[in-house]
Amino acid sequence: MSREALKQAKRIVVKIGSSLLTDNGKGLDRDAISLWVQQIAELTSEGVQVLLVSSGSVVEGMARLGWSKRPHQLCELQAAASIGQMGLVQAYESLFQEYQLHTAQVLLTHDDLSDRRRYLNARSTLLELLNLNVIPVINENDTVATDEIRFGDNDTLAALVANLVSADVLIILTDQAGLFDKNPAIYDDAKLIELAQANDPVLEQMAGGSTSGLGRGGMVTKVQAASLASRSGATTIIANGREADVLQRLLAAEQLGTILIARDEPLLARKRWLAGQLKIKGKIVLDDGAVRVLENSGKSLLPIGVEALEGEFRRGDLVACHDREGREVARGLVNYNADEVRVIKRKSSRQIEGLLGYAGDAELIHRDNLVLLGKKWL
Repeated sequence: MSREALKQAKRIVVKIGSSLLTDNGKGLDRDAISLWVQQIAELTSEGVQVLLVSSGSVVEGMARLGWSKRPHQLCELQAAASIGQMGLVQAYESLFQEYQLHTAQVLLTHDDLSDRRRYLNARSTLLELLNLNVIPVINENDTVATDEIRFGDNDTLAALVANLVSADVLIILTDQAGLFDKNPAIYDDAKLIELAQANDPVLEQMAGGSTSGLGRGGMVTKVQAASLASRSGATTIIANGREADVLQRLLAAEQLGTILIARDEPLLARKRWLAGQLKIKGKIVLDDGAVRVLENSGKSLLPIGVEALEGEFRRGDLVACHDREGREVARGLVNYNADEVRVIKRKSSRQIEGLLGYAGDAELIHRDNLVLLGKKWL
């Protein structure tokens, strides 16, 4: 999608970060929130479906509790999130009501999107809310999330939501003008990157960490989110949320922020689900021949192409497939547990029964359960 094509977007995901939503850690900035609500209401009246991924619950909880620094203990973070979520929802509900729009609170954990059935249920619910002209307000379920299941930042969550609902555009609003070729807080000659491919590996090298100290993300998580969103064909825009009428101006194709263009062909739904999962249970290292077969022939992965493995995964778990240089080339659902793979790696499929004592699948990962993550330029 080119910048000009943004004018045709019909379904967008808007993510607003903690640094914008809160008044320097003092709690929610209702005046600022009201401006974004007004913009979303106007887009909705024009027929654009908007899903809102909102940070801010932890910071709002901190303000209500009188905490000046973000806590490190998970139980404290969860307590702050549960308290702050009340204020966040109240703010959005009351402000959208001024435009006769209903909102719906949607709290997600990674487990909700890792399980295929729950993934489809979440998709159906969100699409029905859009059909009802309701604004979904989405956040990570920090109250119950643990280190193992949390998304880590709402940039990732927003990208997964874009995948989930097949959004045209993901707009990430932050306190920066966009992505720069170097840190603008340090280098006066830093230049704004106006247009790039979402999967360009150089982008992560340019991105830095969080500067506000309020959220968990930084520019690097936004670049990673753009790459993830691109798998469903969504174009990502990173822009300064404090710009006047920023959403309308972006969708009017104004030269504003950084636009990261998606790959040409989005993945099919099941492949997109596999590609979007971050709960990888193990790693398999492939020889050069296996990599060529996967990337050029679209065939299943056989045990003979596996050189090494890491992790203690079970049958049906998601594993990452890397080449010898450490590049992740694919991921998929494995047909054997780790101990069995250690026995059958580098062996022909005809030898599996003799090695394991039973006739299992000929493929280590069947092509229907395997998704490629791109060629070397990704």
